[in-house]
Amino acid sequence: MEYIVGVDVGNSTTEVAVGKVNKEEENIEFITDGIYKTTGFKGTVDNIEGIINSLDSALEKVDLKYGDLDLIRINEATPVIGDVAMETITETVITESTMIGHDPWTPGGIGLGVGYTTRIEDVSDCRPGDELIIIIPGDVDFADAAVLINKAVESGIKVNGAVVQKDDAVLIVNRLNENIPVIDEVKYINKIPLNKKAAVEVARPGGTINKLSDPYGIATIFELNSEDTKHIFPVARSLIGNRSAVVIRTPEGDVEERKIPAGKLVIFGDKGKSEISVDSGAEKIMDSLEKIQPVKDVKGESGTNVGGMLDRVKETMSQVTDQNLSEIMIKDILAVNTFVPQKVKGGLAEEHAMENAVGLAAMVKTSQLPMQKIADKLQQKTGVKVVIAGVEANMAIRGALTTPGTDKPFVILDMGGGSTDAAMVTTKNQVYSTHLAGAGDMVSLLINIELGIDDLKLAELIKKYPLAKVESIFHIRHEDGSVKFFDKPLASKLFGRVVILTDTDMVPIPTKHSLDKISQVRREAKNDVFVRNSERALKRIIPTGNIRDIDFVVMVGGSAIDFEIPTLISNRLSEFGVVAGRGNIRAIMGPRNAVATGLVLSYLDTEGSVKDG
Repeated sequence: MEYIVGVDVGNSTTEVAVGKVNKEEENIEFITDGIYKTTGFKGTVDNIEGIINSLDSALEKVDLKYGDLDLIRINEATPVIGDVAMETITETVITESTMIGHDPWTPGGIGLGVGYTTRIEDVSDCRPGDELIIIIPGDVDFADAAVLINKAVESGIKVNGAVVQKDDAVLIVNRLNENIPVIDEVKYINKIPLNKKAAVEVARPGGTINKLSDPYGIATIFELNSEDTKHIFPVARSLIGNRSAVVIRTPEGDVEERKIPAGKLVIFGDKGKSEISVDSGAEKIMDSLEKIQPVKDVKGESGTNVGGMLDRVKETMSQVTDQNLSEIMIKDILAVNTFVPQKVKGGLAEEHAMENAVGLAAMVKTSQLPMQKIADKLQQKTGVKVVIAGVEANMAIRGALTTPGTDKPFVILDMGGGSTDAAMVTTKNQVYSTHLAGAGDMVSLLINIELGIDDLKLAELIKKYPLAKVESIFHIRHEDGSVKFFDKPLASKLFGRVVILTDTDMVPIPTKHSLDKISQVRREAKNDVFVRNSERALKRIIPTGNIRDIDFVVMVGGSAIDFEIPTLISNRLSEFGVVAGRGNIRAIMGPRNAVATGLVLSYLDTEGSVKDG
């Protein structure tokens, strides 16, 4: 009887399977398993810590020690790594304080007000009939501000709106004798130019502004000519969807839209090369990529965003593998169209405008990975013989075949954090495999950037779990519209918020976005990465290139555990008559542990015992 360990080092997690092997009876009994976050880049000696932690957690469950083990088999890790960077295509540039594209949570009042910007302490110097937009800095109390505005109106001054530094808009409006639009939370209020014509607009709750989000509306208010109207178009466009906004006219002010040099991609393949500009969008980039398959390398135009990104990826891999840059090739990219909240330059309230961007994931292939170094160090740490055993794709297939109801020919989709891998085995045991850029990490990044939450851990939770809206302290409404009631009141901090329903808690999302918007962004990110990649992968590994020529697809890996990714892929592949579903490794593990299981199972294919080795 021998104890054999299979170790699968993935991009995101390191998994272990331990089997009790009886070679005479050709029988394997799996007794424990472990999982731990991968430490360092996959295929480097930094992985040792993750392997040891995963192994320790597995052995602890069955009270085994290193000395009880006979052999550790680690996967011959495919020398590829995925990296993601977002390349912004366009940016709206606002100069000379021309605009505050500001949309605070709680503006006050309703309507459109036009007047000249005046500090509240200077109102007493104004004459009856003057039309004003009052500027209220943070050191002025809301009650005092309301008193001063009411006095000014009584004296015949037309106060048509106000801009407030603190979060006081509603408090001020509630104390006014006449309704005016008031915008608050303007951080850099001291930068607002004075004695300039300005317009303040606030829509009803649930509504959006319509005058300041329309170029002709702004042109009417500020009496602009056709040339000026062209210039303010980016301003109007970026205000669409806001509940409130301020536009200020300054003689020096100029608004222009310019292209950031996103750069060109040069794709090298067996059939020649293709050059494509990143700002032509994701669809055209992917079309160029597929036309030139198989890809040998991808380079970016020097001095541009995309050139810098691809150079960084190669340099990182060069450092971790101790190889020359010339030996490191980018074998695949995935481009996704998205929107990025760009900070408005010259803005006074840290305002943002949504701009088009292309997200890029790159898959790097090196000539080799230092797997032998990992094996030697692991053997030194544990005192157990370590061998590099089998190609990763073959091991994954071996493990996935333990899913009940599967048979050859079939395909596995291994969906991890860094890459989407696929392998096909035919009835004659021929194996075809591919490794594509883009997986779970890219989905998290797309969610993080498009929602503008600036918190990757929170984006990861949004990706992994369903959402709900807390409508009262006693009930929530789920994404599907169903309602759940609670006997005990929920925490007050959750009231009115969109929350993530994790296994143990409700996590509020600090954003203004609605439940529908967040779930839409999440699903679109998963579709753009996983559904697209599953189709790309299948077309590459199926000898005929026709997805209809296969019957079974088994989804394995960390992303196959996701609550909606397998359904999205299954729905798409069902259009081709393919049976697709989550793997259930060894009928108990679900989609995890396929490679580690395959490493243990394939031990029976080797000859002789290792007891004395």
